[in-house]
Amino acid sequence: MRRILLYFILLLAIARPLHAQKIISIKLDATINPATADFIHRAIETAQAERATCLLIRLNTPGGLLKSTRVIVGDILESPVPVVVYVSPGGAHAGSAGVFITMAAHIAAMAPGTNIGAAHPVSSQGQMDTIMSAKATNDATAFIKSIAAKRGRNAEWGAQAVRNSVSLTESEALENNVIDLIASSENELLTNIHGKQVTVSTGTVVLNTKSATIKSIDMGWGEKMLNILSDPNVAYILFLLGLYGLIFELYSPGAIFPGIIGGICMILALYTMHTLPVNYAGLALIVFGVILFLLEIKIVSHGLLGIGGVISLLLGSMMLIRTDGTWAVANLSWTVIITAVAVSSLFFLYVIGMGLKAQKAKPAVGLEAMIGEIGLSLSELNPGGTVRMHGEIWKAISRSGLIPEGKKVVVTGFLNFTLQVEPYNEPSA
Repeated sequence: MRRILLYFILLLAIARPLHAQKIISIKLDATINPATADFIHRAIETAQAERATCLLIRLNTPGGLLKSTRVIVGDILESPVPVVVYVSPGGAHAGSAGVFITMAAHIAAMAPGTNIGAAHPVSSQGQMDTIMSAKATNDATAFIKSIAAKRGRNAEWGAQAVRNSVSLTESEALENNVIDLIASSENELLTNIHGKQVTVSTGTVVLNTKSATIKSIDMGWGEKMLNILSDPNVAYILFLLGLYGLIFELYSPGAIFPGIIGGICMILALYTMHTLPVNYAGLALIVFGVILFLLEIKIVSHGLLGIGGVISLLLGSMMLIRTDGTWAVANLSWTVIITAVAVSSLFFLYVIGMGLKAQKAKPAVGLEAMIGEIGLSLSELNPGGTVRMHGEIWKAISRSGLIPEGKKVVVTGFLNFTLQVEPYNEPSA
């Protein structure tokens, strides 16, 4: 019995190294934003929970938000599981934020026909003043140098990528010690990194990837929605729709539908703006512009309030995303801004204006519609009698003394289905 037990223990000891390892794989083909940061964080946690030999990130990004990039880099540097970043497929690009993520990886690889670089920070509108530009550039330079020093990569090139927006092909990146290897396929990559030693937050580990099984995980629906909402253009449009919906509900209490849609859009917009570098002065200018449009409808200003609303909405839209060193992919499209301002201006100054005029117009039906109409007295009004209005006979009371039979009268009011009339004076020629 003891011999059988020893054989069983020996068999387990032999079988354990032969047990197939697992690799968690994700595909990141998007801008870097809070959604992608959450996705990578979840992938690292999944890899740790499932004791994967590594996390493989197939990267293709033009860049994104600096704040989200710092979160991702921090997760990778502190990861207890080796992270392999593979810029692929051919034609893919690790730009701006992608440079930081690639250089932070324990193993950095690129596919043939890919490139990396152009990491100079700019404002969301493409321009910053000299002081802000210098601060953002120096901050990003120090950031990438610290990453390169941690991974033993080319810190000087990283600084050049930030300061001068230089880029490299995959072969140049390998020659300049920016990446570790070039692999034409995922299988070639896993074969080449098999047996490599890497240092993670918990110590040194050896990669066992040659015969490992690959488990791919995708973004959850919440992450996908946040990824869409993280687009500043979407957040801007949602905010305007939410603002308009709530205003329409206040103007027409009980309409319900505008209030519901406006509330949903406003909540989504505020949630999205929480993840973006929003300038609250720009937000205030947008709200002020809409208020000026409403005042233009109510107050006769000969167009001054309307012009002020257009200017305020335009300036607020331009200032909405704060210039804090984000990359150019996180900008607010000029096409969206101009379209939103034009549509908003036309809508408020024409559509709502016409609607309010219609509300103030004379009623077309009912007793209110009779006011100002001209009829004929069918009997003497002293003060009561009957008149013919629109081919109908109505009871009427004279408000200005005796009115003979057969005289034209004009309706000035009504009381309990009895018309109040006065003599009609023909306009002089």
